[in-house]
Amino acid sequence: MPRSPSAPRRRGARVGVHYNSSKQGAERTAERVREAGGEAFVVQADISSWDAIRGLADEAFERAGALDVLVNNVGDVASDQMSWRELTQESLDRVIDVDVKGTLLMTHEFGSRMLEQGHGSIVNIGSTVVVRGSARAPQYAAAKYGLLGITKSYAAAFAPTVRVNTFAPGFMETGATLERADWRSGRREKLIAQTPLGTIPPPEAVAGTALFLATEDASHITGAYMLADGGFNMVGA
Repeated sequence: MPRSPSAPRRRGARVGVHYNSSKQGAERTAERVREAGGEAFVVQADISSWDAIRGLADEAFERAGALDVLVNNVGDVASDQMSWRELTQESLDRVIDVDVKGTLLMTHEFGSRMLEQGHGSIVNIGSTVVVRGSARAPQYAAAKYGLLGITKSYAAAFAPTVRVNTFAPGFMETGATLERADWRSGRREKLIAQTPLGTIPPPEAVAGTALFLATEDASHITGAYMLADGGFNMVGA
């Protein structure tokens, strides 16, 4: 029987939803968790700040008691940038601060606490952009490539107690993607034509891969980079 895309949310989890400025979006996500039968709370922090991340980790562990899984899903994709020629110092700094420094420090702070509690799994959300690069936003491709080094480094440092992996979804139809000028001017159709499975899915269609890496089903996987892109970036032998 085909699995419903919502099935990964039906695991009875207690979920902490982080946000920086979009409290309304975080509350909507938390409500979806509650509707699926789980518990949820929201926490705020600017993850470009190490002090803020420390405070976030302290609050999350205090409210949850223990933390089994951390999913680092925050990233700046420089969505307003349509060409490498539009690169600015501000955009470069922001992407590196959030995508690289933020993910590294989230892994560092939460992972160290997971070590103290004796278990845990960290899933860093990467991107298939590391395979082909990005002529649109090279700083984004560079940042996501940096996640591989973060993942492998902390996977080695935290083993065998805490596993750390990277999950790389391909193109997805998110609210932000649907609003991009290039998406509305033919890029979607071009990408579908180049994708063997023939679809650009919503996020929930690929969420199960991240869930797999987070659970004991993946207990012998750490330091890995796992793709879910409909075959778009098939690698030859």
